[in-house]
Formats: sequence, structure tokens, C-alpha cells
Amino acid sequence: MPDPPDHTVPEEHRVHRTGEWSSQDKRHHHKFLNDTVDYVKQNPKPLHPVLKEFKEMVDKDTRLYMLFNQMFQQIPDNKEHLKDPSGDNYQVRDFEHLLTLMNHVIQTAPAWTDPGHKVGLVGVPVNALLDWPMGTTSGFCVFQDPKVNKQLKKILDVWGDFLTSPESAKVLDTGKTDWFGETGLASLEDVGNLGGKTNFKFHEMFHCDPTAKYHGFKSWDAFFTRTLKDEFRPVAEPENDDVVANCCESKVYKTATDIKAREKFWVKGQPYSVLDILAFDEWADQFVGGTIYQAFLSALSYHRWAAPVSGTIKKAYLVEGTYFSEPLFTDFNENGDADTHGETTSQEYISCTATRAVIFIEADNPKIGLMAFIGIGMTEVSTCDITVKEGQKIKKGDELGMFHFGGSSHCVIFRKGVKVSGFPEQSDQNVPVRSKLCVVE
Repeated sequence: MPDPPDHTVPEEHRVHRTGEWSSQDKRHHHKFLNDTVDYVKQNPKPLHPVLKEFKEMVDKDTRLYMLFNQMFQQIPDNKEHLKDPSGDNYQVRDFEHLLTLMNHVIQTAPAWTDPGHKVGLVGVPVNALLDWPMGTTSGFCVFQDPKVNKQLKKILDVWGDFLTSPESAKVLDTGKTDWFGETGLASLEDVGNLGGKTNFKFHEMFHCDPTAKYHGFKSWDAFFTRTLKDEFRPVAEPENDDVVANCCESKVYKTATDIKAREKFWVKGQPYSVLDILAFDEWADQFVGGTIYQAFLSALSYHRWAAPVSGTIKKAYLVEGTYFSEPLFTDFNENGDADTHGETTSQEYISCTATRAVIFIEADNPKIGLMAFIGIGMTEVSTCDITVKEGQKIKKGDELGMFHFGGSSHCVIFRKGVKVSGFPEQSDQNVPVRSKLCVVE
């Protein structure tokens, strides 16, 4: 199972990763990097055309060429956390090395790792390759660049094509590092059962065939976007419009009130910036002074979005954004230390900058009126799939869309003057999807 959020992992091996997309134990990170570097070295192959295109773009742009080289040079050479326990440095050395490693990653499916002490998860392999360079000053410039993000989208689309292919299903077997191996299956069930609050088996939670190969899933993405059984996650008080349902199976991050129109979301302790979150939509002003709730998803969670209220879809669209951008306060400081909580401490930042889905809903309950749901992609897991259309009538708990190949975070925003209370408190466990999120007063 992914390491629990306590002190069972020795201090010298512990590192925080948002939402269990990667193990807190950095030995799994080292194992993933070591295996990837060794495999690529022993099995060289031509770059995929999309990566050749990426290389050509950088090579022919003086500014990008400089920044891509500098972001690797800005990582301190003497950092212990850049080496594996044997002292060998298996980090990504430079841009060309990064391309060869990405060449392998985008043609494989996420799997578990076994560094010898405990099986763990690196659920965002591209992010693992960029873990330190993306946090440097040059990395901040690189991953804010529109040309770079446009090309990254092409690369991630190629990976997405692979993850929808039958070949990607091989990691859904029952081996030690497979998703339905002893550790993987137990972890999926533990997260689904909210750490022991219930006792369902995987096939009792989700639509699948436990007697079939790979539980009947035809690809890794089919497994990732699996559908749940209604009785496993019932809708909270479906006939009571004062009760708002939780949109995503996710862990509480923050609730904020009286949110401002524009704030410095890129500095440490970032406040929410409504106009930026809603991409300057013509309706954004209605939410200034309102209430926002944010929570993030784990790699082991359910990744479809549920409608928080019954009502009508007024708008639903995608906002193109960044994929690997972190704010500058996560950079290495004068002591050579970087913010290992970078992904967590930048949740508000990515709500303004990352690729995201924006859905406006006019609730049937006049005490709510217009509200907004935002599905936020983070790192390579930024494929937001909206499945509702403008003008569509929905009931509380109906599907709004889903994350493919990953997830990350989501927000629900209420307008100024809407009084809501009873939000869940922070916990190590997910708040179940379609359960009660809050109550309108």
C-alpha cells in the first residue's frame, strides 16, 4: 500500500507527495528512476516523432534552449535526496536525457515499484522525471511557456493513446507490482473503504468481472475511469435540495470564504483568485466574495465527477493551462533545500494556472442559484473530459465528467450571499463522492 501519512517511514527516506500520486517514501522514487534509466540505457530506441518535434522546437529557440539547460544545472549537486541509497546518481542529467526517458514512459502504463523493502506507487512517472528541475527558477519559466505547454499536450496525448490501448492493460495483472497484485488490490480496497470504515471488495465497489483477465478491463484507462455501483456510493438526500453532494472522491484541502477577485496566488500562503480560477468568464464577478471548497484526488480513488446539485448546465468548457508549473516559493533555497511539499502548497496556484474544466450549474434551489465546478488537472494527469452539455438538466449525483490518466484537484464555488455550512474537516481519508458536502442555510 502507499505509505500512510504518519512516521512509519524513516525520516531519511520520507518525502511528501500530494494525494498519494507517489509514495511518501522516496526509495520508490529512486527505484522508479533507477529502473527507467537502466532500461533506457540497455534498450535504446529512436525518439517518438512527437519527442523529435519537441527537441527541434527547443533547439531552435535560443531562450528555451538556455532555460532547459539551466533548469538541470540549478539543482544542487550535493543533495542527498538526488541519490539513491547506494550513493549512485540516477537523476535526469539534461534535456536530451529527459527525452530518452520520456520516450520510454509515454509507451508504458503506471505500475507499482518494489525497492526491496515494500511495494509502493509512483503514479505520475513524467512528474517523477521532472521532480526537481520543475521546481527551479528556470523550470518555473519553462513550464509557464505557452509553446512548451502546447507541445507537452501533444506528448501527453500520445501517452493517452497508449493508455487506452490493450497493451496498457498488462499492468492490471496479479503480479507483485501489478494493480491487482496483493499490494495494489489491498490498497485500492483500503482507499475505497475509507481506511476501514466499510469492508467492500473491489468487485463489490466497481463494475468489473473479477473472474476475467485484468478484471475485464480492456486498457489501463478503462480501469482508471471505472464506474462505481450506485449502492456503494448513494446520493446524499436526493430529494433535499438544501443538501449539496460531494463532486469527487477526494481529500479535503481547504475551504475559504469572502474570496477575492484577484490575489497574488503565486506567492507562499496563496489566497484564492476568483477571476483567474474562472478564466475571466463573464460570470466570474458573481463569485467574488463567495465561498470555495477544494479537495484533491489520489491515484487510487474513483475519478468521475458527480453533480453537486440538481439543476441545469449553463456552461461547460475546457481552459488550456500549464502541466508542470510550480510557484517560485518551491525553489531551492540558499541551503540547497527545495520545498518537498511543493505540490501540496501550490494547490491554489494550480487552480489558476493548470489545465481545467469549468462547469456552471444553475441549481433548482433558488437559495443556491448559479454555482461552479472546476476540475483541475495537475502534471501529466491533466486530461479533463466533460460529459454534460449546455442546457442539459441534471440531478444531484449525475455524472458531469471525469479525469483520464489521472486527476489531481477540484473546486466548488458558491456566489456571494449563498450561506453554506457543514463542510467536512481535513482527514487522511477521502470524503466519499455523492455524500453530503455541505448544507445551504
